[in-house]
Amino acid sequence: MPNIKSAKKRQHQNIATRERNRASRSFVRNRCKNVVKAVVSGNAEEADSLFRLAVKFLDQSASKRIIHKNAAARKKSRLSAMIKKLKDQQNAG
Repeated sequence: MPNIKSAKKRQHQNIATRERNRASRSFVRNRCKNVVKAVVSGNAEEADSLFRLAVKFLDQSASKRIIHKNAAARKKSRLSAMIKKLKDQQNAG
């Protein structure tokens, strides 16, 4: 436990920031999972709209440094590839 007043304040701030970041990361993960669920169910239109929302929140969390910008780019790329593959399958068959 910190004894100095500024260290106590900093500890309090760190706890609040950690909780905020955890909630934000969880929110982003859920948005990405929703896109994957829509792709698995075969619903390209729903996956597309959910993908746009997921990209928005991925970019926001990357700009706030909650997740790394390259991690956000990787997730966007993989989700986009899944949707593209689904659309190609639907157009072919």
